[in-house]
Amino acid sequence: MTSHSGTRDTSLALLVIAAAQLLMVMDGTIVTVGLPVIGAGLRIDEADLDWVLTAYALAFGGLLLAGGRAGDLFGRRRLFRAGLTVFLTASLLGGLAGNASVLIAARALQGLGAAIVAPAALSLLADTFPAGPRRNRALGVYGAMGGLGSVAGLLLGGALTEYLGWRWIMFVNIPIALLVLAGTFALVPGTRERGGLDLPGALTATLALGSLVYAINRAGSHGIGDGLTLAFGAVAVALLVAFVAIQRGARSPMLPSGVLADRGRLGANIVMLLMGAGQLATFYFLTLYMQTIKQYSPMITGLAYLPFAVGIGIGSGVVGPALQARTSTRTVLATGMAVAAAAMGWFGLLTPDQNPLFVLLPAQLAGGVGLGVGFVGATIGGVQGVASRDSGIASGLVNTSQQIGGALGLAVLAGIAVAATASRPPGTPPHDALTSGYTAGLLGAGAFYLAAILAAVLLLRPRPVSRSAEPLGSTPR
Repeated sequence: MTSHSGTRDTSLALLVIAAAQLLMVMDGTIVTVGLPVIGAGLRIDEADLDWVLTAYALAFGGLLLAGGRAGDLFGRRRLFRAGLTVFLTASLLGGLAGNASVLIAARALQGLGAAIVAPAALSLLADTFPAGPRRNRALGVYGAMGGLGSVAGLLLGGALTEYLGWRWIMFVNIPIALLVLAGTFALVPGTRERGGLDLPGALTATLALGSLVYAINRAGSHGIGDGLTLAFGAVAVALLVAFVAIQRGARSPMLPSGVLADRGRLGANIVMLLMGAGQLATFYFLTLYMQTIKQYSPMITGLAYLPFAVGIGIGSGVVGPALQARTSTRTVLATGMAVAAAAMGWFGLLTPDQNPLFVLLPAQLAGGVGLGVGFVGATIGGVQGVASRDSGIASGLVNTSQQIGGALGLAVLAGIAVAATASRPPGTPPHDALTSGYTAGLLGAGAFYLAAILAAVLLLRPRPVSRSAEPLGSTPR
């Protein structure tokens, strides 16, 4: 039974939950602005730099479902605290890393901690707030952190890299995580369910996704006909088939069939996956454009992302909730993705010597608004109507979709960007060739957002969510 306490300070509980989500998502991008400096300091080849981003996204996304199930079984507040402890330990190891292998391993361990914290946080939110408008407002705040955290990571990462050194990108997590841990007394313990943890399912899913991302990354640098590329692709397919078989035969499957039985929840997760695919790649290409082409310092690069932060704040804090209260989740998602896709088309106009006021900054504002609206709709749609016993899994799946989308999208679009740069005629100035590659990647992100509109229109119902949107734990209509 879901627990809602009237005596606890629910505002403090929401602050703790939102801060945890902000921290977990922020670390997906906080290293982005510092990548060139990290690469130089640890002698990491540019072709391998994206693994500093991908290791976190892959571990986070690949283990989220297992983390969500563990919270359901062993206690959500208990797992929330354990995940934060793992996260801050990994941050310390990353800050002390002396080579690329240690840093990438620490980033993967951070992803493990985040995979435990994020679904427990969303489930605790449902345990804390009663069904109806209060919960929907809280879900809107939580969803906003998914978008705002990414931009906050870019802003903070730039400042820390410039003034304190890239290692503080890791160290800064420790005091924040300790403050969140101190605030967990305000959280309810959370409900616990009976059953077992599907370790074979978690292992096969994570290894399958890791193999797939590696195959896509390698295809970008060695070609799709490369032996290792084909081998890892085949392994990924085999493991995904094994995962499906394990889920069908498991007594306590990691992904209960009922969670995605509702077309609306399935559609919301597909939209979140496509949003993640476009968003992480967008930050990657814009950072390279600003630092490699425009020669911005890390601090200026971080500040240049302010329009994105403002846009996400407007989209998730004003426009998204207003639309959600008046129309259907389908309309909210389609609207947000249309605005985001238009912004990517705008980014396609970038040139090496262009005034940032014409494209770089205004297109970020538009893209931020679109993604902010999308995050609110996808978060509410992803957990709407799910049974209480499966709320941890549903919460984990929403985050999984975003993180795995980010890992896969970055791998695909980085390959497209490299191919576009290489295809320029001999004699093309290097900055022109690189910019054409970055814009090709950004237009690819726009294609993901257009696909998200299609998924929303085809899979989500046109009915209004109503002003007291369908609560977590209700039966979907």
